[in-house]
This record gives sequence, structure tokens and C-alpha cells, in this order.
Amino acid sequence: MEIENEVLLTQIQSAKSGKQSAFKFLLDRFWNEVFGFQMKRVKDEWDAEDIAIETFSKAFDKIESFDENYTFGTWLITISKNIQIDKSRKKNAAVYLNSSEASQEQVDRIPDDSPTAEDLLITEQNLAELLLYIKQLKPHYQEVINLRYFHEMSYNEISESLDEPLNNVKVRLLRAKKLLAEIITQNRKK
Repeated sequence: MEIENEVLLTQIQSAKSGKQSAFKFLLDRFWNEVFGFQMKRVKDEWDAEDIAIETFSKAFDKIESFDENYTFGTWLITISKNIQIDKSRKKNAAVYLNSSEASQEQVDRIPDDSPTAEDLLITEQNLAELLLYIKQLKPHYQEVINLRYFHEMSYNEISESLDEPLNNVKVRLLRAKKLLAEIITQNRKK
């Protein structure tokens, strides 16, 4: 064990001085450890390999900053873990950004005045029956339905009244109408 540590330390020092064979030695010696660590984390061979490659690239670029009082394998695993976390964050941010943009486009396309199928279904109901159905909704859905259909407010007026962004009002009303239409449809079947 002591001999292995001495050989490893010699190879790290050689790598710090730019010796190519030392980099190859370190890559060969620690590849399975880093790759195996990432396979457990990401459970995808291609992603684990990409992260392992990036780990060694970053480690070799910063090899002079490695403190020889610490374990080289642990240092590599820490770099690898940080790269994987960064990639996951970027991936999640991209997913969120793409879904936000798509959602924003859909919200912007929601018409303010033209009646939807849900609107027609809701307006067909007699008032007493409709009020019973509306009471089955959660309070924040009841509120937007009330403002839209009983106070005949526009989306902008509802937005101002509730002090909420217009897009939030549009989405909440869209959801409320869908839920109300489902309640009406279920009760018609009875």
C-alpha cells in the first residue's frame, strides 16, 4: 500500500510538471472509480462516460492546484460530483425554460372574449344548479369564475381586482372552467 502511494505521488508530481505518461497513468488508474461513481448516480452509460471525461479534463487542467496531503481519488470524485450536479441543474433549467416558454405562448393565445366549449356548457346551466356546481370548486377557482361570469369582468379587470399577473388569471380561469365543465358533465350523467 505504501509503495502504491509513493508511485501515485510520483505520478501526480510528474503530471504537475506536464509529463504525458503521468496523465495516462492517472487516467488508467482512476477511470473505473470515477466512471463507476457516475454510473451509480446517473444510471446512463453515455452520460457517465461524458462526465468522467469532463472530470479528468478539468482535473488535468487544474492538476497544479491538487494538494498532495489529500487523496487524489477523493479529489477526482468531488470534481466529478460537482460536474454532474452542474449538468443536472442546467438540464433542469433548460426543461423549465422550454416549458415556461411553451406555457407562456399558450397563455398568450388564450382569447379573452370568444367562448370556449366550457364557456358554452357553463352558460347553458340554470343559475341555481350552476351555483351548486361552482361551490364544489376550490375557493380560488370559485373567485375567478364569479368575477368572470357573474360580474362580467374582463381578464384585465380580474387581474387588477385580484392584484395578480394577467397570465396567472388566464391560467387559473382556464383551469377553473375545465374543472367546472367536468363537474357539470359528471352530474349530467347521473
